[in-house]
Amino acid sequence: MLQQTQVATVIPYYHKWLRRFPDFASLARASENEVLRAWQGLGYYARARNLHATAKAVMDRHGGNFPQRIERMRQFSGIGKYTAHAVASFAFNQSVPIVEANTGRVLARLFNLRESIDSDLGQRTLWQHAASLLPKSDAATFNSALLDLGALICVARKPKCDVCPVKAFCCAKNPAEIPVRKSRPETKQLVEMHALIVRRGRILLEQSRHRWRGMWILPPLEPNCLEQPRFQRRPVYESVFPFTHHRVTLSVYCRPAPKRIAPGQEWFGSIEEVAMPSPHRRAAQSLIQTLVEP
Repeated sequence: MLQQTQVATVIPYYHKWLRRFPDFASLARASENEVLRAWQGLGYYARARNLHATAKAVMDRHGGNFPQRIERMRQFSGIGKYTAHAVASFAFNQSVPIVEANTGRVLARLFNLRESIDSDLGQRTLWQHAASLLPKSDAATFNSALLDLGALICVARKPKCDVCPVKAFCCAKNPAEIPVRKSRPETKQLVEMHALIVRRGRILLEQSRHRWRGMWILPPLEPNCLEQPRFQRRPVYESVFPFTHHRVTLSVYCRPAPKRIAPGQEWFGSIEEVAMPSPHRRAAQSLIQTLVEP
């Protein structure tokens, strides 16, 4: 959950998740809809699907016990080098280094790394530096301290060098200019049009096969639908949300109920227990409260 999400956001989701799925067995038994519903609001839903797949693999192939060897951990969906090393360090107290956004920033500044940290050479160098500093015992405490140092003191903008406990060892002359990264792609502006279709108190939703695979969304509209006669030209709802390198405008239009729904679509009397991405859930909840059935 902490990958690409801030601690303050994660904490309530973490506790709720553990109450709902206290072990691998309960997570493995759950449906994908239950898993995605519990994850809803955290974004990057591939993480939830990977957790679900891993729980099933742990139950099927490892008797419900998570393996302690890093090479076996990395066979699970979504577990890369950093996650495997973090689990080995914090769960099994193994003396292995970890490199992620916070520790990578600290290491790049301590060693004045001028190589781009999102290059292969930069990543290899960071892992080498992390390993060179690792103590032979109690590596979990060291790694935790390194994480906190990056999160609280050696921050991305305006690092607090005056109170840094390792400033005497830092080689960076201009810490704010480090780490070096490749230029990021420009943010693309997208407009996505969807339909609000209500009939007899039920709302029509479609199961996504793309960005939010497995989740339920308002039915998408074709880009040329605005050219159709009698089509409502003004959306009844609009919102803007970021998505990776995109800034998406969600535009929702009222549409009459079709005579026959398309494959992958279903009528829902309530969306309370339905796994929906937050932008679509907010749109549906807002519109259901303010509009009557067309």
